[in-house]
Amino acid sequence: MSPDIRMTTTSQILRADLHVHSWHSTENGDLPFLKSRDCYSDPVAVYRTAKARGMDIVTITDHDSIDGCLEVLSRLPDADDFIIGEEVSCRLPDGDIEVHLGVYGMTEALHRDLQPLRKNVFEVIAALRQAGVFFALNHLLHFYRGQIELESYLRLLAEVPALEVRNGTMVAAHNELVERIVAHLGRSSSGAAARWPVAIGGSDAHTLRRVGRTWTEATARTAEEFLSALKDGLCRPGGEHGGAAAVAGDAYGVILRYYLSLLGIGPSDHRPLHRAGCLAFSLAALPAQFLPWLIPAFKKRQELKVVERASAALTPWLDGHKTRVAWLDMSQEQV
Repeated sequence: MSPDIRMTTTSQILRADLHVHSWHSTENGDLPFLKSRDCYSDPVAVYRTAKARGMDIVTITDHDSIDGCLEVLSRLPDADDFIIGEEVSCRLPDGDIEVHLGVYGMTEALHRDLQPLRKNVFEVIAALRQAGVFFALNHLLHFYRGQIELESYLRLLAEVPALEVRNGTMVAAHNELVERIVAHLGRSSSGAAARWPVAIGGSDAHTLRRVGRTWTEATARTAEEFLSALKDGLCRPGGEHGGAAAVAGDAYGVILRYYLSLLGIGPSDHRPLHRAGCLAFSLAALPAQFLPWLIPAFKKRQELKVVERASAALTPWLDGHKTRVAWLDMSQEQV
């Protein structure tokens, strides 16, 4: 479902990659003793790369941090085309499933207020709604591996105003299923709810290589108008899907920058003795550098299986053979 984003005499169609990381995404769950960051991209380099690739509006959505955004605004004080973003990591209490929310128009006060709430995604959502900021549920199903019934997991859709339907790391089948869900929910709505939920897109880039390759576009003149268009649902996603190659490319990019950080090039998170140990481990692990390709390939096969099972379960509803499902009934109450 593509919303109407017609041009006016004074506005134009602007693009923004709404899911991008910088070196302030500091937590990497893989081999935590190595103290590798999840990304090593300089925030200003992220900004300049996005602009060079045709992004009119720029944001950074680091994991549970707005420091990259504040660094951009400090180093580029005239950047009036910048939106403060954050990817907030939460937990779904049922099944203890990780959930990521992309938040746009974040403030320092709101960021602080959210930190003690992150163990319960519904408490975070309530705080975001009270603050009146725009937010989206990122990469639906990404962390879902059957921990709870699918219908219970999909109750999340009743709570969020937007979904990321095009993620630059997700396989096309994954993105297309989420887009089908959004389109069907939009058709099932009526009146003022007809545009619910909003569909957005972003690259989820952890290196500069894919920044600006996936985006959201809307008719606007300024960053403030762009954010307002998102809230009104007058936007649409575009750009590249992902897959094993996209994830592996980012992984090798992060590994290279990690090695450089151990040599004192770029941000470093290691005391001298620990750095020596990490260097020794990294050198010993060089023969295993095929793993950053094999692991994403394996995970993408898992992702496809999850998407196939979810698609099979949802097809009767998506094809109109089943008109009512519990989480959809709840969603209509929330709109």
